[in-house]
Amino acid sequence: MTLPALSLQGLTALFTGGATGIGRATALLFAQAGARVVVNHWRQANEAQALVDQIRAAGGDALAHDADVSDAAAVQAMADAVGAVDVLVNNAGIIQEKAFLDTTEADWDRMMGVDLKAVFLVCRAFVPGMLSRGQGAIVNIASDLGILGRERYAPYCAAKAGVIGLTKSLAREFAPQHIRVNAIAPGPVATAMVSLEHMSAEWVDKELAIPQHRLGAPEDIAATALFLASDLSGFYTGQVLGPNGGSVMP
Repeated sequence: MTLPALSLQGLTALFTGGATGIGRATALLFAQAGARVVVNHWRQANEAQALVDQIRAAGGDALAHDADVSDAAAVQAMADAVGAVDVLVNNAGIIQEKAFLDTTEADWDRMMGVDLKAVFLVCRAFVPGMLSRGQGAIVNIASDLGILGRERYAPYCAAKAGVIGLTKSLAREFAPQHIRVNAIAPGPVATAMVSLEHMSAEWVDKELAIPQHRLGAPEDIAATALFLASDLSGFYTGQVLGPNGGSVMP
C-alpha cells in the first residue's frame, strides 16, 4: 500500500485567528506543505502582515484578511473577497478566568461569539465553496476543557464543548459530499493567550499537572491540523484528536 502524501500543493487554506499562536504555527506549516494561505485576523494587521511576508519570502503564497469572525456580515464579506477554499481551520478564540457567579451576560456573549458562533458563521460562509468543488476539510480548534470542564471557566468550557458538538453534526451532514469535519482539543499550549499575564498561578499549576508535566507548543497542534487537512486522514470525520500531554485519555 502506498501512503497518501502530507502535501497540500495546489490547495487554499484559511485560518481564522491566524496571526499569532497556534494559528500562526499552523499557517506556516501548511505553507511549507504547499498550500496557499489566507491569514484571517482581527486588529492584528502588523502580526498578520509579518506572517504573510515570511511565507512569501520562503517562496509561498499568502495574503491577510482583517475580519471579526463573530460578525456575520464581516464573515460573508471575507468569503466574498477570498472565494472558495479547500481547507478551513477555525482557530480564532479567547479565554477568560472568572468565578461563575461573577460572570456577566456580556462575558458569556463575548465568549460564545468568538469561540462558538464564529465557527458556525465561518463554516456557513465557506462550506458552499467546498460543495461546489466536491470536497473539503474543516479543522475546528476546540480544547480539552470542552471535555473535562474547569472551575472558573464556565463560558469557555461551554463554548468549546459546543465546538465539538458542532463538528460532529457537520461531519454527519456533509460526509456524503466529501467534506470532512474534525476537531482538535489541545491541552495547555504555550501561547500569549495562555500565560501568567492572563491566568492565575493556580491555573498554570493545574495545567502543568498533566502526565507530561509541560505545556504544549503551537507546533504540536499544527502537526495534528496538517494531518487532518491531508489525504492521510481521508477516513477521519467527526473525530476529536487530542494533542494534550495526557490531560484526557478517553
